[in-house]
Amino acid sequence: MSKHHHRHFAVPHSHDSADKVDAALEASRDGMRALWISLAVLGATAAAQASIVAFSGSVALLGDTLHNVADALTAVPLGIAFWLGRRAATRAYTYGFGRAEDLAGIVIVLVIAASAVIAAWFAVDRLLHPREMTHLPWVFAAGVVGFLGNEIVARYRITVGRRIGSAALVADGLHARTDGFTSLAVVLAAAGAWLGWGWADPVVGLAITVAIAFVLKDAAREVYRRLMDRVDPELVDLAEQTLRDVPGVRDVGGLRLRWIGHRLHAEAAIVVDADLTLLAAHEIAADAEHQLTHGVPRLSTATVHVDPSTHPGGDHHTHLSHERRDRLAATAVSPPPAPLQPHAAGAPG
Repeated sequence: MSKHHHRHFAVPHSHDSADKVDAALEASRDGMRALWISLAVLGATAAAQASIVAFSGSVALLGDTLHNVADALTAVPLGIAFWLGRRAATRAYTYGFGRAEDLAGIVIVLVIAASAVIAAWFAVDRLLHPREMTHLPWVFAAGVVGFLGNEIVARYRITVGRRIGSAALVADGLHARTDGFTSLAVVLAAAGAWLGWGWADPVVGLAITVAIAFVLKDAAREVYRRLMDRVDPELVDLAEQTLRDVPGVRDVGGLRLRWIGHRLHAEAAIVVDADLTLLAAHEIAADAEHQLTHGVPRLSTATVHVDPSTHPGGDHHTHLSHERRDRLAATAVSPPPAPLQPHAAGAPG
């Protein structure tokens, strides 16, 4: 057996672990970069819109501005989550802090919900208390600027989020995309006011609220699925097929995947020949782990358990444990055989 195999048996996959840590850190850096660029673009967009709201009185533009401000502020909880996710695991948090992204996703959903309520409040108030919209060309321009700013941010966030596997960042990108279309609704409000339709501005404001409610539903669904450890069935199929393709693996007894932040973790049970040596079984398990981390996108860690082919699955571990304990107990309580005593001289045989 080669020197590499001996070293691998003592310290399995030490080089792979370093690669996985580097990949996770790089993903977090990409996420942080996406957040701060998004914050800058949306912050500038919201500031420009807010200045026009101040002298135009457009409630539709106000709702769009509030939503852009909320979207920009979601960078704060996500930034904290990415920062926490880069911390090393501890004795108390043995899986690390990647699930902080799921908590950030909850905060984002709450922020979206709050912006919807505020936008609806102002729209209804304007319907009940009509007010003329002024500076229509500026309102029109602000709607176009809002659309462009949000679409740029949406494309960037969704692209980076899917690349690094961050459901929270993808949800935030979808949120920004919907904001872009609601900004176009502001253009319609300005056009309606120009035609003399005083009701156009508050009605469009209510339409923006409905659009926010739809993105709220999508974002909440994404975060809920991540909190419930849902993964795409295609990933499970890919991981199972990857294990079956490993030489020496006779069957896959069990497989589970879960997200930890924007990285996947796998737990698998594989079936191998029962007459293999411990070292040979370990080599197959190490190969299976290696192939999983390279074959399944965004999978950084895997725990592989080996079952002998005489016990392919089921609750055989309990029986094996009981049998072993019974053997140990029997060995411990059985008294040693008494030594033979020599016969005394002249005693009857």
